[in-house]
Amino acid sequence: MTRQMKLGLFVLNTGHHAASWRDPSTQPSPAMPFSTVLALAQTAERGLFDVVFLADSAATADSSSTILSRTDRATFLEPATTAAALAVSTSRIGIVITQNTTYDQPYHVARRILSLDHLSGGRIGCNLVTGVSESEARNFGHDGMPAHATRYARASEFADVVKGLWDSWDADAFPMDRASGVYVDTSKMRYLDHKGEYFQVRGPLNVARSPQGMPVMVQAGGSVPGRDLAARTADMVYSVQGKLASAQDFYSDLKGRMPRYGRAPEALKIMPGLLAVTAPSRAEAEDKYAKLQERVDTELGLAFLQGLLGPDIDLQRYPLDEKLPDDLTTNFGTSQLALLQEATRTSDMTLRQLMRFASGARGHLFLCGSPADIADGMEERFAGGAADGFNLMPATNPGGVDDFVTLVVPELQRRGLMRSAYTGSTLRAHLGLA
Repeated sequence: MTRQMKLGLFVLNTGHHAASWRDPSTQPSPAMPFSTVLALAQTAERGLFDVVFLADSAATADSSSTILSRTDRATFLEPATTAAALAVSTSRIGIVITQNTTYDQPYHVARRILSLDHLSGGRIGCNLVTGVSESEARNFGHDGMPAHATRYARASEFADVVKGLWDSWDADAFPMDRASGVYVDTSKMRYLDHKGEYFQVRGPLNVARSPQGMPVMVQAGGSVPGRDLAARTADMVYSVQGKLASAQDFYSDLKGRMPRYGRAPEALKIMPGLLAVTAPSRAEAEDKYAKLQERVDTELGLAFLQGLLGPDIDLQRYPLDEKLPDDLTTNFGTSQLALLQEATRTSDMTLRQLMRFASGARGHLFLCGSPADIADGMEERFAGGAADGFNLMPATNPGGVDDFVTLVVPELQRRGLMRSAYTGSTLRAHLGLA
């Protein structure tokens, strides 16, 4: 095949399963050791992945939260700091860093990301998020989280300012001509002079143009405002799509929005999250996942599901062995709610079944089986107009990453679905972006 999958590794503590830290193959730690982060990134680089994806949360759950006491989600390393260490410890793989548009300033983010891009030789991407946590809001001087529409209006302007600042200098703005004494050609420097509803930023940015032209812009929202923002500004989208039909609808809808912003559909790579559990045989993989699921009790399962949906849906009101109502709404994880409601409708899941379902893939694509089984599921989405690639969400670390690189990557390469060697040195080159 001439078209090949893009692959990212979504790094999250001991793994993406709610009970990953209880699995004997993992090594829980209050602060994820850099040696562990680096080993995961190096394994992904050995597997010729495009990118390592570093998520973030700027808050710890309230002390009464079961999530705080019974999962390893209480602490997160700050992603830009982690990326700086990874940038000098890896050579080819890209690094995507999550930044918050609701509580940060675009000049800080633009400067931070572009500096890292230079330090890495052009391997950095910026994942802009609006936040979904009341705890985060209270850490930044807010009484509560701003409304969904307000967050996305601010995010849209934020993205424009960041990209404008990244365009402060032409690539040849620094002649550094010793003979003439001219270091900077000021005709190739631009003041942004942005004055909007949320920000006033003069510019220019005091960091030279990116080695890859511009860092990769990533977006993760699945709501209508999120899709419009991605269609207008993003180079890559991390999406939450469990069912094939909904993934195809999302893919065609988002790509279809791009022409109105003067962009070609191929300028955006859509990479849904994938929780893949694999072993040499399907039976071994299913046994491995069943043991993880056994470690999720009712208290943890309900708390984990509650954390995905947000505090304005009180799950304690609903019987465990009945379906959740179809008319629930939230100001928090709107995309997550829609996907979980779809799972309930299409499979008649009770709340008890839904919480176990969410404890693993959280509404993302879930594949469990032999290397051929995993490759079949990925190929169906890739060839069926539902994805340009995937963000791997290992159930456990490091075992889930090791298994995928050792078992699944060779199968994808055998089918011509994945590269056999890096051909470029920047993240844009890996992704096939201009």
